Amino acid sequence: MDVRSKVHLLNFCRKLTLNAVYFLSPLYFLKLGFKGYEIGLVVTLMAAAPLVVSFPTGWVNDRFSISRVIRTALLAQGAALLVLGLSRGVPLTAAAYLLLGVANNVLDVSTNSLYYKHRDDGDPNRKYARLAFFLNMGIAVGTAVGGVVAYLADFRILLFLFAGLMLPMPLLARGLGRERFEAVSWADYRRNMLQKKTVLFLIMLFVLALHWGAEGTVYSPFLKERFGLNILQLSLYISLTLLMTAAASLSVGFLRFDDRRNALLFRGALLLSGVGLMLMTLRPLGLSFAGRLIHEAGDGLLGSTTTLYIARMFERRSVGGSAGLFLAIITTGHIIGAQLFSGLGYGLGLAVPFLAAGALLVADAVFSGFVFRRVDY
Repeated sequence: MDVRSKVHLLNFCRKLTLNAVYFLSPLYFLKLGFKGYEIGLVVTLMAAAPLVVSFPTGWVNDRFSISRVIRTALLAQGAALLVLGLSRGVPLTAAAYLLLGVANNVLDVSTNSLYYKHRDDGDPNRKYARLAFFLNMGIAVGTAVGGVVAYLADFRILLFLFAGLMLPMPLLARGLGRERFEAVSWADYRRNMLQKKTVLFLIMLFVLALHWGAEGTVYSPFLKERFGLNILQLSLYISLTLLMTAAASLSVGFLRFDDRRNALLFRGALLLSGVGLMLMTLRPLGLSFAGRLIHEAGDGLLGSTTTLYIARMFERRSVGGSAGLFLAIITTGHIIGAQLFSGLGYGLGLAVPFLAAGALLVADAVFSGFVFRRVDY
């Protein structure tokens, strides 16, 4: 199995394990008696992990190691799931979620670094569409599997099961190819981040990241309250629409690389994502599901094009730390979104976060049109 195939398999398996619990965990926390702001706090800690570890991880990837970092983070993710299953109170749950966030972020940065640095003369659209596809398929399948197991058994059983499944995962990370590292100065990273095109792209992704906070805090409670779905039904709603994310991300690979077309794809994807997010709040369930499919189609296109743009924005020698800094800044949007939308949702109604986040994404699409007319990516 070549390096890229191993990265795809690792990404599929780790995202399956993580997302088997991620979307359903707010319901589990409500069952444990957590209040809305406590759920927001727990989710925020997980989201905040990239602020602390993204750049150090990328810097280590550029200078010292990738495969050993991946193996350690896989073990940490399994340990976090085990602790989460043993926890009953907010403090230990928050600590477990923080560790889960750290492990997930280290894996995101390190697997991306490995993929960015892998020399490949093939079409960039095809290369990064496949990366996004396997990540999104893991998310979709994990959500479905998590719902089935939680429905038939218990959420704690789900946590213990996937903690155990993480144990052999480090074996997949062996033999990830010969790694070459170079000394990269702080000035190189600073220069990368202060480029005009980097700053403008960061603004677009910051706004995009706000809606992730809504999905992490009020998505499953919204489906339960709005449509009366049980845990199996809402997990199927989430996972089936996520298949659209995977399909849309893969579709980018069928288009030959073209700067102008990719820019149109990115702008259109933001618009689809925003409109779909607002439509999913409507009744009946079928209309909501159709709106969510539109949103996920946009997210899938964004997954492929965003990764492609980041890879092309930085040199291979410094892409690990630069992309890590990129992710740390974007994470601020995720954190603000989790706090803002959990407060709005549990205070004003669970549909409000999706309406507000959708409107912001539409505005972001308009802003992106301004950016791409003035800056070449």
